[in-house]
Amino acid sequence: MRWVDTNIFLRFLTGTEPDKAARCQALFERMQRGEEQGRTAEAIVAEVIYVLASPRQYGLTRPEIRGRLLPVLLLRGLRLSVKYVCLRALELWESDPRLDFEDALIVAHMESEGDSELYSYDRDFDRVPAVTRVEP
Repeated sequence: MRWVDTNIFLRFLTGTEPDKAARCQALFERMQRGEEQGRTAEAIVAEVIYVLASPRQYGLTRPEIRGRLLPVLLLRGLRLSVKYVCLRALELWESDPRLDFEDALIVAHMESEGDSELYSYDRDFDRVPAVTRVEP
């Protein structure tokens, strides 16, 4: 199985460098049809979101990013070891502008494990009902 890097997602999601974007689209279409399998990591998803949201890069809104990225993450041929956690984090991140994606990821992991307490100095977690922030 081959791994999929950030730039492949970005070319596809933004259409920049049209030749590369077309090849990335063809790759993802093969994954959707089950003709090819790919794997990626949480860190790659986080980097894609960071670049798409960056005002210096693409400056997309949270709903725009989720709308573009969600169908790709749901491709049947794309493997992500904690796909359901990433999907939940994407949902949390879109719905709460105070959370960055990495914070949404930790909340999604906590939910999936049935945990509620988090050591952190980040007060943004105080607004997440499912999280009790604890300072060491």
